[in-house]
Amino acid sequence: MQTIITAVGPDNVGLADPIVHFVTGQGANIEEIQMYNHDDAALFAMLLRIALPTGKYDELCEAMAQIGPRTGLSIRVWSPELRAARPRLALWTTHRSESPLALLRAVRDGQVKGEIAVMMGNRPTCRGLAEQFGVDWHQPADGDGQPDDGRMLDLLDQYQIDYVVLARYMRILPPSICWKYAGGRVINLHHGLLPSFPGPRPYHDAFAGRMLTYGATCHFIVPELDAGNQIIFQSTFTVPPGMKLDDIIRIGQEDNEPRCLVEGVRRVVDHEIRLHFHRVVAQR
Repeated sequence: MQTIITAVGPDNVGLADPIVHFVTGQGANIEEIQMYNHDDAALFAMLLRIALPTGKYDELCEAMAQIGPRTGLSIRVWSPELRAARPRLALWTTHRSESPLALLRAVRDGQVKGEIAVMMGNRPTCRGLAEQFGVDWHQPADGDGQPDDGRMLDLLDQYQIDYVVLARYMRILPPSICWKYAGGRVINLHHGLLPSFPGPRPYHDAFAGRMLTYGATCHFIVPELDAGNQIIFQSTFTVPPGMKLDDIIRIGQEDNEPRCLVEGVRRVVDHEIRLHFHRVVAQR
């Protein structure tokens, strides 16, 4: 059984030992292990991808629940096989509604075989979409749009989320969230072609470079913003010379970005690809 263990907490020595010793003692095969020490945040983070023998999942969860308090780590155990036929998605939004709407429709119509269990936003713009599609809505943020990251994590646990989808969610995730849901569980839509146009204004940057081809990128999240090596899918469109920037942005936001997000999420939930050592690889 393919299983991912993530452990995040204050940096210290010997934090990985009890986790690794337990899983190897259970006969699990370690297929991937990554450990990070984020000095600026004094944060230790580890990802462990294992092939777990049949019937050992519950025992593993119980053991990690005991190891976590002893080590001061927040440990999560997850397997993509638990709800492989219909994984549970959390849809995060800020202002733009076109891409969230496209994904809601794709799930409703069976194009994306998943369940949008909850929508969250740091702004109220997309609340109406949640109500229209009968999806629970939460806005764990203050009046200035500053998100309450701890509350968002609690909601992910409450709704038993398999994948987090950032549909033009315009906030940078802190390292702690990135690694608690590491291993290809956070999917982001970036409104530019990576790696050439990262950052918050890719349309403007491409226009300043007199580009004629624009695009969007659906990629897995890692702590480095829009790092570009975790690309799931990219879609592009070409414009004639002289087209105004406002028209280019409109085409991108209303047509290209939604198409990119839907296809990227579909590839993940259909298990066509996965993230392995920060690279996207084919499963089939």
